[in-house]
Amino acid sequence: MTTRHYAAERGRLSIPEKLLEVNWGLVVLIGMIAGVGFLMLYSIAGGSFQPWAAPQIYRFIVGLVILIAIAMVDIRIWMNVAYPAYAIALLLLVATTIMGKVGGLGAQRWIEFGPLQLQPSELMKISLVLALARYLHGLSVEDVSRPLKLLIPLVMIAAPAFLVLIQPNLGTAVILIADGCALLFLAGLSWWWIVPAISGVLAAIPVAWEFMHDYQKRRVLTFLNPEHDSLGAGWNISQAEITIGSGGVAGKGYLHGTQSHLNFLPEKQTDFIYTTIGEEFGFVGSVALLLLFGLVIGYGIRIAMSSRSQFGRLLAMGVTLNFFFYIMINAAMVMGLIPVVGIPMPLISYGGTAMLTVMVGFGLLMSVHVHRFVEIPRHSAGLI
Repeated sequence: MTTRHYAAERGRLSIPEKLLEVNWGLVVLIGMIAGVGFLMLYSIAGGSFQPWAAPQIYRFIVGLVILIAIAMVDIRIWMNVAYPAYAIALLLLVATTIMGKVGGLGAQRWIEFGPLQLQPSELMKISLVLALARYLHGLSVEDVSRPLKLLIPLVMIAAPAFLVLIQPNLGTAVILIADGCALLFLAGLSWWWIVPAISGVLAAIPVAWEFMHDYQKRRVLTFLNPEHDSLGAGWNISQAEITIGSGGVAGKGYLHGTQSHLNFLPEKQTDFIYTTIGEEFGFVGSVALLLLFGLVIGYGIRIAMSSRSQFGRLLAMGVTLNFFFYIMINAAMVMGLIPVVGIPMPLISYGGTAMLTVMVGFGLLMSVHVHRFVEIPRHSAGLI
């Protein structure tokens, strides 16, 4: 055993040694995807870095520094701060419900700190993964399926999901529930729990319909029949489908998109930016971007599998799945496969909190990779 390997097992690598352990191939992939986002924001603005591309570049640079800084921190420290991070994110969600800024369609999703606007629901995605990974780390496969042991993570999932749902923010609530349930499954939750739970969710859909906001109901009805009100509630998805379809196989060419440049496409810099990629680069460009995303997800799974600790494995898989759900929901939404929900395309869409959340998540993923040889006993409280 080499001295460096011995030090890695005990989490005693120096900062230069940790920098050498960083998976720079993953960092390059993240930069390539973000670069696609910069190019599209530049194009959407008519060949200008303002008002979207320049701020997004600055945010990515800051996020990259944060990513590397988080990667240098021992995963046992992240295990220690998991519960406090969850508690802070939950308090911010409560504060948003009480005094948050009201945006479009009456959504109360942001809280202001001076000139800064923060969307706590984005921070909760990472905080929930951290907290669940820590809790499930200490359980055996048999414990996960025991009712009393299972009640705690279910409450940890349900509390923020409910607070996000009443903002209202259905898309983020779905991701929180999906992240939590996926981690429970990966930790060994029995199918005897999973099948009845899925059946219960399906049975509750008619009841949930009665509690949905009018605009949410219109989105579902529009999804089922987009042509019914193509100039009203169906405008967004109709224009998105036209934008993607007009690109054909090879696209119209960079800077030559018409739907976004002529402002037919709604939310072109945020939720519907993927359609502009389809218009300018066609089917080939759209698939190429998804392949890049697939490579990142593959890296995430590989990092999870290489970790010696259950906490590291669950944390890496949780971050990777959260990234996957972002992509899946946004791409399916703009292609008309699911109703429209407010979920951005990660690293591509314009937005500060979303970019910060994604980069923090990748920082935690990289921390798992750098400290993959560190073993944490299941009974450990995470103290160093």
